[in-house]
Amino acid sequence: MSRRKEAPKREITPDSRYKSQVVSKFITRMMVHGKKSICTGIVYDALEQIKAKGEPLEIFLKALENVKPVFEVKSRRVGGSTYQVPVEIREKRREALGMRWIIQASRERNGRSMAERLSAELLDAFNNTGTAFKKKEDTHRMAEANKAFAHYRW
Repeated sequence: MSRRKEAPKREITPDSRYKSQVVSKFITRMMVHGKKSICTGIVYDALEQIKAKGEPLEIFLKALENVKPVFEVKSRRVGGSTYQVPVEIREKRREALGMRWIIQASRERNGRSMAERLSAELLDAFNNTGTAFKKKEDTHRMAEANKAFAHYRW
């Protein structure tokens, strides 16, 4: 742990089209090699494709909410053996994991463009299916299986 002062939290500017800080964070998190304009175009194209199903911002936020995990397991070494201890996740980490899983799942998906793959993954997450949602379910299942070690929490 650092002994210096805690870094000040930066103010996140909302994106230009939807005026949402969450979309802005998603664009920044999806960015590769500093190509923010390309990433912005991809995310806006994906949300434009979702528009046929309903309000794109609502679908995006609901999909993200469906993928956010509540519990995760952390390794804790106690007397020579390592236990997978279930712990609750704070809100910022929940959001970061959800975004990361959606981006990773859409990159691994088959499809033509990244915008198509992202829109398909967002729609799957909205409908509680897809790779990112499965990752959340696996994480929760792992935490449930190791509930007996919850007293090792720190």
